[in-house]
Amino acid sequence: MLSISEFSQMCHLSPQALRFYHAEGLLVPAEVDDRTGHRSYAFDQVERAMLITLLRDTGMSVKLVRRALDEPDQAVALLDRHSDEVSRQRRAQADAIAAARAVFEVQPEPRLRHVPAMTVVARLVPGTPLGRDAHEWDRAEEIIAAAAAELVTTVRQAGVACLGEPWRTPALETPEQDRRVLDGAGPFWIVKVAVADTPGTLPPLPAGLIVQTAEAHDELSIFMPGRNTMAKYCTVILRLLDAVPPDGDRFVDLARLRQEVRPDGVLSSAPVERRPGAPAQDHER
Repeated sequence: MLSISEFSQMCHLSPQALRFYHAEGLLVPAEVDDRTGHRSYAFDQVERAMLITLLRDTGMSVKLVRRALDEPDQAVALLDRHSDEVSRQRRAQADAIAAARAVFEVQPEPRLRHVPAMTVVARLVPGTPLGRDAHEWDRAEEIIAAAAAELVTTVRQAGVACLGEPWRTPALETPEQDRRVLDGAGPFWIVKVAVADTPGTLPPLPAGLIVQTAEAHDELSIFMPGRNTMAKYCTVILRLLDAVPPDGDRFVDLARLRQEVRPDGVLSSAPVERRPGAPAQDHER
């Protein structure tokens, strides 16, 4: 029999690791002294220790390692699935590193720009969750992105040319939409795309599509690298609000916030409007 220190040296596993594997049922000592608690190992347990080390070095969880050892005929399939998950995590980490680098390099700040008048085709997006946690938020993002892509396809199939990429905006454009959002019933979002035609020249469009005329206006825009998250969304709102003095004659209309999701990040924009009663003034663009 081998003491825990001897077995530790032989297998290149620390005594702490051996105690942990004992507690987890992965590598149970051949004998445990009832009086002292000292663990002893048999020489033929070296192979199991080697297999545990091989699997743990891949980053497998204790649960998966136990399953691979208990079901050796499934070990290769488990390793394949683990490899796929590791690759997914590495891609996600690479994307996160790129996004973090971009945020610190770019230092996103709002910029004022003028938006000309345009004709817009819109559609409500039903079925999005509220985004109360990361899973709900990501699910909502998927639904909205799919709805935006479908809108563009539908508009083009109707023979209408789209101008630029689609965007999404909160469904707060009518009293009925306001009520349903406040009640938590939804829809919470609208997807839109600018089109080349004017309302009077548009061909018939499928039911559910809304044709709007957006007036020319000034807006503040900020580009946030990386994928859209609740924290980034809130950060964008704070930076847009901070860009306009709270006691000035203008305000940022966040109810009309729009987001254009791009491959490398999200462009968020909100109109800058004159407060009711404020004197009209010319300003530079």
